[in-house]
Amino acid sequence: MYWSPTPVNGNATSTYRNVSLLSVQSVLGPLVTTSVEIERRLEPILKRLRLPAGLLERVAGVIERRNWGPGLSSHEAAVQAGEQALRQAGVPAASVGLLINTSITKEHLEPSVATRLHHGLGLPTSAINFDVSNACLGFVNGLSLAAGLIDAGQVEYAIVIDGEDIDRMQRTTIERLVQAEGLERADFMNQFASLTLGSGAAAAVLGPADKHPEGHRIVGGVTRAGTEWNELCVGSMDGMTTDTKSLLKRGMELVTAAWNEAKRDWNWSDMDRYIMHQVSSAHTAAFVKAAEIDPDRVPITYPSLGNVGSASIPITLAQESDKLVKGERVLLCGVGSGINTSMLELAW
Repeated sequence: MYWSPTPVNGNATSTYRNVSLLSVQSVLGPLVTTSVEIERRLEPILKRLRLPAGLLERVAGVIERRNWGPGLSSHEAAVQAGEQALRQAGVPAASVGLLINTSITKEHLEPSVATRLHHGLGLPTSAINFDVSNACLGFVNGLSLAAGLIDAGQVEYAIVIDGEDIDRMQRTTIERLVQAEGLERADFMNQFASLTLGSGAAAAVLGPADKHPEGHRIVGGVTRAGTEWNELCVGSMDGMTTDTKSLLKRGMELVTAAWNEAKRDWNWSDMDRYIMHQVSSAHTAAFVKAAEIDPDRVPITYPSLGNVGSASIPITLAQESDKLVKGERVLLCGVGSGINTSMLELAW
């Protein structure tokens, strides 16, 4: 086995010897919903609570986000992203041995979303397929899991895929806030994070590095857990409640601890890019400060896309990929509700 985890306090540091990212593609919702538009719908409650206009942009830095709208679903968009990723990688669907869906949002408890994506992509019956859900870290976890299975020789090619759909959550949250009687500021702010979300899809194809010198090596990374804080952000398709201040505080504590522990095995202080999970301006600034990194090396997409859940990191990587050059070092990093943090290094 090539995968060699080193346990640290019940968590793992992992390295990969022969795995490359061959492609990453994204598909965005065609409808643009601005924060101004959302606040216009919320005008009655904002006035009653004496909350200022421009709250979403001022507090979170989110100017607009994407929605699917009628005629396009998140799983259809995920299939589109997967088809694009396979074409970019030059890997035929028949060669894929593993599909991992990492979406947070899903229409049904069963079957898995992976079954629909497996069928939509025309993958062979031999291709393993399943869902991996871990809030906003699912895609990074999926990459790590797929890399381990490729290194172990169980599969040759894998596709990690994600489609997020917050349209229903957005509508129900706005309706609930407008219609609620006796709603206080604290209650409003507990649902504030739901208004910063956006829809999108992404897919990445992984394969053996020795067969693809043009690929981008998956080097390894760390994951750490702070699950005593699992109630700080709880969501369903009808809405999400978030203790934003506590989630940011505890998340940064976990990130800082993981960052410091990782120094034993990794040197991430001078990466060429830090592809972060996109939450808000406050979250980005806190991470930059905690890790003492150059903010110019942190591309951001939350102003125009909002928080796209588990699809956030691959969408940001896809948008940044044309600017990366061979030999540059890239760190994927984020914090997910629960809370967990993961960091994964790529050698571009």
